[in-house]
Parts: sequence; structure tokens; C-alpha cells
Amino acid sequence: MPAAQNTERVVRKHPRPHTTLREPSEISCCLKYVIFGSNVLFWILGLCIMVIGIWAWSEKDTFNNLSRLTNIALDPAFVLILVGTLTFVIGFTGCVGALRENTCLLLGYAIILALLLLAEMTVGTLGFVFKDWIKAQATGGFQAFIVHYREDPDQQNLIDWIQEDWLQCCGIEGPKDWDRNNYFNCSSREVGSREACGVPFSCCRRRPNEIIKNKQCGYDVRKPGYNYDVGKIIYEKGCIQAGEEWVERNLLILACAAVVVAFVQVLGICFAQHLRSDIWAQKAKWH
Repeated sequence: MPAAQNTERVVRKHPRPHTTLREPSEISCCLKYVIFGSNVLFWILGLCIMVIGIWAWSEKDTFNNLSRLTNIALDPAFVLILVGTLTFVIGFTGCVGALRENTCLLLGYAIILALLLLAEMTVGTLGFVFKDWIKAQATGGFQAFIVHYREDPDQQNLIDWIQEDWLQCCGIEGPKDWDRNNYFNCSSREVGSREACGVPFSCCRRRPNEIIKNKQCGYDVRKPGYNYDVGKIIYEKGCIQAGEEWVERNLLILACAAVVVAFVQVLGICFAQHLRSDIWAQKAKWH
């Protein structure tokens, strides 16, 4: 019999199909949803502010009467629209960019925040360096408010809030500045103007336990021979001086607020850039 031959069996293993396993995502979900969640709030806030501004314009019939746009920079409704639009755009780019992992929107978000931070730093620096120029601009704006006090309800409400609630003041340098308004001018020719040689009610001092504001408290207070002590009825300090004193009293609070706002903006820029880096790194592995 032939010798038994040891035969080596070769077992060929069929190669398994080539598969590419995607590594788990390295994009930080925490960072992603922090950016998304915080900017959802900005998105909603910006939309609300913008709608309020547009509604205020429509109530004043500004869209049908473009002649009202002569003092657009001093129009509170326009300021609301501008601030609301900017806030809406920031919230939209940050929110959608983070949720959809869109690097272009995240880049736009970071650029807008950087430009806004640069503008704030520039304004803050110029405000300290050119104090006299800022004061002159504030004086010019307040003069426009006084002249058009009865023409624009938004400006009227704003100046009443400044004089009565915020600074407790009257006029630019004093009550006499209300002579610039046709209704309060001592030689007013406005038909039926009972306010001649007076001041708005917002110049009046609050009385103890006053519940209903007397809208006529400022009548005749600037007329010669007025029988009462004017200083006990109205504020005699001008709003420019009152504003300077308010800034001096609250300088530390304003500085802290500016630092906090700047820190939040820098944090937003860093978060957006870090998320973009993670997205690009993950896309590089997929390719």
C-alpha cells in the first residue's frame, strides 16, 4: 500500500467584505446645544423688538408718509427696528448654524459678534476721549426732541420718561429751554395753547402719596410774577447736567456691565470657532 501521505489541507478563507466604519462624532453636543439654546432666546427677542418697532411705525402712519423720516435717527421706533433686526440676525445665524452644523452661518455669527464688539470698544473709547463732542451731540438731539415734542408720540414718551422717571430734570440746561417748542413758548401763537410759558407735566416733582399724575402741573410756571415757589413744583436742573451726574454715580456699574457684555461676546466667538473646528475635523475624517 502506498505510504500514507500527510496532506496539508489549505483552507482558504474568503476575505470579508470591505467596510468603512464611521467613527463616533467628535463634535461636542454640549457646546452645540449651548450655542443653539442661547441664540434661540436672542432670535425670539430680536423678532419681538422688531415687530414692536414696525407696529409703532405703522401706528404713526410712517410707511404712507415718508416726510416723517426727516429725523429718522432720533425716532425710537426706528431704533427698535434696527436693534431688533441686528439681534434677530445674530440669533438666527448662531441658532441655525449650530443646529445644522453649518460652518458658513457659524462664521457669519462670529464675524457679526466681532464687529459688534469692535464697534462697542470704539464708541466707548471715543466717549472718554471726545466728551465735549458727545455732550454736543446729546444737546442737539435733546433740542430736536423739544422742538418736535408734540409731533411724534414716541419722542414725547421718551422725553417724558427721561425727565420724570430717569434723570428727574427739565429741559437741556433748565426749564427755559422749553421756549424752543411752539406750544410752551411764552409768545406762543398756537390756537388754544394753554401750555404757553409752561413746561410738560414730566418736569413736575412727584408729590408724596401721589396716585394720579396732574397733567396741568406745569402750566404758567415760567410766567413772570408766578406766585408759587417754582423749585418746589418742577425740576430746575437741566437734563445734560443730570445725565453727567448719573454717569458719574453709576460709572462702576456701567464699567462692570460693559465688561460682562464684552466677555459674553468673546465667549460666543470662541464657542462658534471651536464648533467650526470640530465640524471641519469630522468632515475631514469622512473624506
